Amino acid sequence: MPLRHEVRHVSRNDKKWTGYHAHVTETCDDGSVNVITDVATLVSAADIKALPGIHQRLSRRRLLPEEHLVDSGYTSAAAIDTAAREHGVELVGPLPARGRSWQRKQRTGFAREDFVIDFDRRTVTCPQGQVTGRWVQAPAMAPYTAARFHKAHCTPCPVRSSCTSGTSPRTVNFLPRHLHELQAKNRSDQQDPAWRQLYGCRSGVEGTVNEIVNGHRMRRCRYHGLAKVHVQHVLTAIAINVERLSEQTTEPSTYRPRPPTTFQRYLEERRLPRPLWWRQGK
Repeated sequence: MPLRHEVRHVSRNDKKWTGYHAHVTETCDDGSVNVITDVATLVSAADIKALPGIHQRLSRRRLLPEEHLVDSGYTSAAAIDTAAREHGVELVGPLPARGRSWQRKQRTGFAREDFVIDFDRRTVTCPQGQVTGRWVQAPAMAPYTAARFHKAHCTPCPVRSSCTSGTSPRTVNFLPRHLHELQAKNRSDQQDPAWRQLYGCRSGVEGTVNEIVNGHRMRRCRYHGLAKVHVQHVLTAIAINVERLSEQTTEPSTYRPRPPTTFQRYLEERRLPRPLWWRQGK
């Protein structure tokens, strides 16, 4: 069956499954009910791959937010720059942890941030004062630039073992200037209490994910194929929005129970059990 080839084996947070990834976007304005504005269903891929499509759909619906709060799976310096340039959206979220070089892991060597990058002079200075102007645009590493030191710099260096291994001189990789500065600003902003308070609003979507998974069983696909599964996800989001909006009333102190549906009356008349799995916790 051709549709089987659309799904992938997925592994995340020690959980494994065969299927798709669902990405949910909702409002989080103070004093108003939160509603889901977009649902993306993708074959297994990095979260950041879903972001361009989310912004394009929200733009078509005129629902683009001024600030879009996301977790680190959706952020990169390039993604923050693209969201601002193409959609006027400020992407708010922590950038992934710094690189995984052995120097940083051991905390005894010189990591990239220990080098001074001078974009005006196109030079990089190492912690020992050696300077290189060999900047290389490596296509395979786009958009990164590689600055390479000479053997004459590294071979006689007394702290060489803390900087590079083997016989090759040190190479430092870094982003273009505007992305490098954007990355530095983002990591600085994360230390600001105001930024942390703003970003704390994002935790609300975790409750929505829990509602989708445990209240509406969206983890179990009822149909084969990406297109049909996406319809299931969209209908689930619509049901949640309807449920949330129906709970709003201009008379909060007055409780008016909703009349039973025809199907509910049918079950009650025949004393048949009425499962409430979609109302768990209520």
